[in-house]
Amino acid sequence: MQSIYWVLTWACHRKCTHCYDDRFRPYVRDALTRVVAEGQHAYEKVIANLPDDMTWANAETGQRERTTLILAGGELLIDGVREELFYPALEAIRARWGEAGPRISIQTTGDVVTPEILDEVLARGVTGIAIASIDDFHVGMKGEKKFRFMQDVRLLMESRGVREVAIGAAKSEKLKSPDPSKRTKGDGPTFLFFGAQEDLWIGELWPRGRAWSNGLSNAGYDTNFCARWSGGRNFLKMHEVGSEIAIEPDGSIYPCCLKTKAPLGSLAEERLEDILASVAVLPSIQALNDGDPEGMGEASGWSRDVFREKSVAVDGKGREVANMCLGCDRYFEEILGAELKALRAERLGANKKTAPAA
Repeated sequence: MQSIYWVLTWACHRKCTHCYDDRFRPYVRDALTRVVAEGQHAYEKVIANLPDDMTWANAETGQRERTTLILAGGELLIDGVREELFYPALEAIRARWGEAGPRISIQTTGDVVTPEILDEVLARGVTGIAIASIDDFHVGMKGEKKFRFMQDVRLLMESRGVREVAIGAAKSEKLKSPDPSKRTKGDGPTFLFFGAQEDLWIGELWPRGRAWSNGLSNAGYDTNFCARWSGGRNFLKMHEVGSEIAIEPDGSIYPCCLKTKAPLGSLAEERLEDILASVAVLPSIQALNDGDPEGMGEASGWSRDVFREKSVAVDGKGREVANMCLGCDRYFEEILGAELKALRAERLGANKKTAPAA
């Protein structure tokens, strides 16, 4: 894959109003132990079931480049997550692939980074750090405060030789998410800033989680996240440009970072190649791979007109909103979720029959 976006845990030290998933929030005591345990139980299996070859073919240069593995939360650097899950996962990644492994990037709000933590992260092979809180939604970042925070981060990074780069997305293609193939390249670790602002990330917030329930999403029907970077487009094209999948803490995988209403399968159970090859037979999955969610139901009786009708819902402010992600949600709930569940059962049944006797 060109990129893999892996949420290791739902644990966070914030409960932002614009978050795309309600599960990202503070957990304390036993609740924190339980939510971190979900990732602890799955991460070794996930790593084992990722491709042996963590590269992709850059058609522009004719070279093979290393997969970018983006590790995120929640917040990976808080107490209770950092030593218990994040660092062991980093060490397991190094043990699995060694020097041939993926480029490791992390996402963090940045406000919990200390010189000591930065040293520990860099020593474990992290080469990219995305400070993902530069917007007015994160508490303490509104207005000019974010710019003072950015300067503090720059001073810390400079002290450790970590170079700042820009997101540099191709605006002509409306890619407003941090595409690792578009960033400035160079030697040594790098960092960048982004947030939910028009010029720094997607201006339209995803119709998901608290952003949806709080009525903060202004993404209309013409906002096709599926066709953007980190959307569904090209997710089936392993080892080619644009290929990306998303992973949840339990190993469930999805064709986009927004997360469809049902997973394609689980890396805690099966290899990624096997899952993608299986689901690729479905016309609806091919439509997502084309970045055309509106066409995902045509083979099963959902015309594009029906899809548009299903793409309307009322948000937390009582507004009627139309967005393709909402239509995709309804199609997964009514049809595709059951088809994916049946395919998974077939794969697991076949694997059980061919497994060697104990």
